[in-house]
Amino acid sequence: MLLEDVLIVDPVDGEYVGTIEFDKKVEKTVRSNKTHYNSIIMPAFVDPHIHGIMGIDTMTASSNDFQKFKEYEALEGVFLFLSTTVTCTLERLKDIGNNLPDDLKLHIEGPFISEERKGAHNERYIINPPRNISELEKYIPIEKIGIITTAPEKENFLYFADSCNEKGIRISLGHSNANFETAKVAYEKGYKRITHFPNALSPMHHRDLNMVGAVFYFDFIVEIIADGIHSAPEFVDLVYKIKGADKIILVTDSISATGLKDGDYLLGDLPVKVVDGIARLSNGTIAGSTLRFSQALKNFQKFTKCTLQELAKVSSYNACKDLGLDCGRITEGKDAKFVQLDNELNILKTWNY
Repeated sequence: MLLEDVLIVDPVDGEYVGTIEFDKKVEKTVRSNKTHYNSIIMPAFVDPHIHGIMGIDTMTASSNDFQKFKEYEALEGVFLFLSTTVTCTLERLKDIGNNLPDDLKLHIEGPFISEERKGAHNERYIINPPRNISELEKYIPIEKIGIITTAPEKENFLYFADSCNEKGIRISLGHSNANFETAKVAYEKGYKRITHFPNALSPMHHRDLNMVGAVFYFDFIVEIIADGIHSAPEFVDLVYKIKGADKIILVTDSISATGLKDGDYLLGDLPVKVVDGIARLSNGTIAGSTLRFSQALKNFQKFTKCTLQELAKVSSYNACKDLGLDCGRITEGKDAKFVQLDNELNILKTWNY
């Protein structure tokens, strides 16, 4: 198959007008001397933090629901996502894992988080992590876990994180009330990923930088929810200016209300009210988002004025690298996973081979 006279956007090779020849893999890309192009081709997107969409919730999804989940995400240009849990009992994880298709993995957000920074998680289920991931394996197979979000100040954190690392599970620091020194220890031990920065983290102060300051000070990689609600557009731009596009992963953190009308929903077993597209608990706490990935893409570009090459990094390539996957590129030999967009970044078509 050929895509001719398109603007090819590769996170490494940059942006150029040319032709892509592909079947299930990219057979070759050819640069042209033309400046006109009929559409933009970017690597298909990755969302490693999404709770639900269109009435589907990870916590209650059936096998059939998960198939629909994949179809809805494909319409957003997303070829890979990690269906994300909220804090629950370990027994509940067993039910979720039983319904999860073999080609999906979970981002387990909680229950190993801070009570003080729990956000929209049910405090009743918060616990310390076990010393070894094998304790969690009693409830859910290791191969079904991609990421675990946990607070670094929790008892047994380093033992647990090291055992996860040995099994290829990515540890992400989040929902944490840790001080700067605790964040520094986690960073120096190799745990350099942050969940939905800067939300649900101890805020920066000039006498103790805490978690937020530590993330700016050290070379952490961060998830960003670019909805203009979880963080002001100027804060997103600040993170971009300080961290650079190489250290940012776009996520939606979206819940089951995404794509539906305002109203009453659940996140886990907590009631959520959506008003004007903003999801909150009864106490006013923001409860995930109703952000679509296609809109997150546009928002990030609008907030930061980044290049398309940088946009390809934050929407796909960085997440692929973070998960240890050899994808997120448009170059010879890579799988044909890309998105066709118009000049306003509206999605025209998604390929996922």
